[in-house]
Amino acid sequence: MNNPIASAIKQISDDKGIPQEQVVEALEAALAAAYRKDFGKKNDNIKVEFDIKTAAFRVFDIKEVVEDFKEGEEIIDDETMEEDLKEGEEPKRRFNPKTQITFTEACVLKPDAVLGEEIRTELIAPDFNAFGRMATQTAKQVLIQKDREAERSILFNQFKEKQDTIAIGTVQRREEHRVLVDFGKVSAVMPLSEQIPKERYNSGDRIKVYVVSVQSSSKGPEIIVSRAHPGMVKKIFEAEIPEIAHDAIEIKAVSREAGNRAKVAVVSHQDAIDPIGSCIGQRGSRIQTIVAELGGEKVDLILFDEDPIRYISNALSPAKVISIELDEQARLARVLVASDQLSLAIGKAGQNVRLASQLTGWNIEVRARAEEGVLQEHQEESSVVGDVKEGGESVIQDDLYESADTIKEVVDSSSEE
Repeated sequence: MNNPIASAIKQISDDKGIPQEQVVEALEAALAAAYRKDFGKKNDNIKVEFDIKTAAFRVFDIKEVVEDFKEGEEIIDDETMEEDLKEGEEPKRRFNPKTQITFTEACVLKPDAVLGEEIRTELIAPDFNAFGRMATQTAKQVLIQKDREAERSILFNQFKEKQDTIAIGTVQRREEHRVLVDFGKVSAVMPLSEQIPKERYNSGDRIKVYVVSVQSSSKGPEIIVSRAHPGMVKKIFEAEIPEIAHDAIEIKAVSREAGNRAKVAVVSHQDAIDPIGSCIGQRGSRIQTIVAELGGEKVDLILFDEDPIRYISNALSPAKVISIELDEQARLARVLVASDQLSLAIGKAGQNVRLASQLTGWNIEVRARAEEGVLQEHQEESSVVGDVKEGGESVIQDDLYESADTIKEVVDSSSEE
């Protein structure tokens, strides 16, 4: 490849990270556009084949062989709009003279032609110097466009593989309520809903984010990242705890109120491994690392159970549950706790019961056991459903749940179970 065109193709491929085959395809499309501009006919379907070794190109008119027209058959141009058919009227046949050729016409060019075959008629290829200025400009625009499309496609495929994983980027800048995160050749957007409340994102900061979605667009891949997504908690657990990475322990579900608290349901697939103890680590080393990665967000470890009653009871930890009544049809769990456990079961602003509901997939209604002489109406007022409504907060002790240390809660929960 000593010719200048081959050298230019190699340089473009190296600079933009595009395979040489795609650069050649872009060049072929550019040459086809230039040929149509200066030498093509109206119904020519031009395709160019470029030889990178000799820097020569061949031009073809490509058409598909279709059936001959029947006598009296109405034909419409495939590129025109077909009028609405009247009731009982047969649809008209579409024929595109640019891309199709009738069987009889095809046999003139190739006697053994068959229906559906592609007929390639080679045209005279001009010298590069024969192209006019307008054709050259057209070719240049097509080449640039095709190269950009190839580059966007490569970036999209690279980041599509990173969807639902954690990526490390640099905070670029803020635009109103959005944060732009730079990944080198492409930037991602972190909307306000995916940000952790009270967390500050300063330009130049290196941050870990969860890649929520990657979509293709005319301007390149559109990437949405998050710091608040429950998937981020799961991926950090997988990175920090070898037993999860090796499938000895499985994370069954995660519920999260970003920046405040998360509940993680785990189960062991090996009898010798304690899932909660393994996640906590020696002297809480593993869970402390995870909490630090989440910016101090507290984490409750919950033992998953196939029995929904035991699972819901575990999810409401550290509160102690007296009984649970399930309504399968309404997907509702009515939970009874002692009076002194009600605030603990509900949590501050209903957080504990809300996270437990999200974790288990059940709507959870918590009631305190009525003492002698306590009216039924008071018992009803003390109830809270999984998605806590306004008014239920009057029975919540604000500092009761927040004052406990995360590691101590997890260890106590584990020992109680």
